[in-house]
Amino acid sequence: MEYELLPAQKDFMLITHDFPRDIALYQGGYGSGKTFCGSLLGILLALKYPGIRGLVGAQTYPLVRDTTLKTYFEHLDNMEFKINIHYEFKVAESKLIFKNGSEILFRHMQEPNKLKSLNLGFIELEEMSDIPESTFKMLLGRLRQAIKPEWKDKDFKYRLFGHTNPEPAKGWIYKYFVEEKKDNYRLIQAPTTQNKFLASDFVDSLKQAYDEQYYRINVLGEFGDYTSGLVVKGFTSDNIKDLHYQSDLPLHLTWDFNVDPMSCICAHKTKDKVFYFDEFVLENTSTQRTINAVIERYPNHKGDIIINGDASGDNRSTQSEFSNYVIIKKTLQRHYPDKQIRIQLRSFNPPIKNRIAAFNAMVCNHNGERRILIDKRCEKLLYNIHNLKYKPGTDIVDVPTYAQIKNENSLKFLEHPFDAASYLVDFYFPIR
Repeated sequence: MEYELLPAQKDFMLITHDFPRDIALYQGGYGSGKTFCGSLLGILLALKYPGIRGLVGAQTYPLVRDTTLKTYFEHLDNMEFKINIHYEFKVAESKLIFKNGSEILFRHMQEPNKLKSLNLGFIELEEMSDIPESTFKMLLGRLRQAIKPEWKDKDFKYRLFGHTNPEPAKGWIYKYFVEEKKDNYRLIQAPTTQNKFLASDFVDSLKQAYDEQYYRINVLGEFGDYTSGLVVKGFTSDNIKDLHYQSDLPLHLTWDFNVDPMSCICAHKTKDKVFYFDEFVLENTSTQRTINAVIERYPNHKGDIIINGDASGDNRSTQSEFSNYVIIKKTLQRHYPDKQIRIQLRSFNPPIKNRIAAFNAMVCNHNGERRILIDKRCEKLLYNIHNLKYKPGTDIVDVPTYAQIKNENSLKFLEHPFDAASYLVDFYFPIR
């Protein structure tokens, strides 16, 4: 049978590189044919490569069952009348089996560890941006099915392909398919307006219903304005510089105390600028282990050391008779006996609004001056600047819940590194 494919769908189907693995993302608006194209590709791969095993997944099983699997059946029903396809669907195993030995599994991603034993030839992901980055990385390692001799004659490549609407935040999709784009990663953007098979007035009705920004993202399939709702305002690539540690300058260590993660950001400072050049954002650790890591990396510091950070860290913890800052200072004094070690912090933490305002004023003031500069090695601090947001319609910072962190481990790095960095700014450059 023949399908008339849209231009974006043709790009999605065809591989244009020579790497053994193809990672493709079909990013489109509502009604742009994402699921239609993905499920068609899954069937064609199963028919072309006898004995191949594919996995079709989404974050929740109802999405797989009601959207993707339904589209697979629609394709197969149409094909059966025109070409001789023999298949069966085993409900108990949620698996399509073809006469040529190929099979396609339909699974959810809420328990990704159950998928670790699979050896797969291709993977299809519905609403790919809903799937955690850790699951995506795990699935890449499942593309390891043994290649059959007859496949080599057909230019076989392992394939992971997904489809999604654009993300509401600058998350891992943007990182892998735009910022760090490798040669075998393909992003295909498909506007709904390209789909000539839709009713003639469908797109017009969307244009009337949505504002310009929503229309660009969810109809044209474009990336959104990721600065909207961010805690840090006005930050651009001009704030990111190649910075170098200077052993003879005062070393500022600014802290946020949290067991998982603990955050210590390293900085130099002048009378009007802050230079963040390194970070220690460590999981499941302690104050002692973190300051030990700092000393190990900078064992020969020649200048003074100034300790900044969370004022509540000056209280004793249940694990120690000493405060966090006393632990830090004593450890530094033992290693740098001839250096001046000073603790400079507020007697209490200011309202978070004040601290955010002070930080933003340094990022870019009304004269366009950028007085906060950050090195690229401060990955977690930059992650916060690009992703830490307010709750919609409020001035409350949207801190990830325990359930969200459990689902996506990287979310636990939101808030704490930014807090550590902004305590220093608020101490020296407060909003008066």
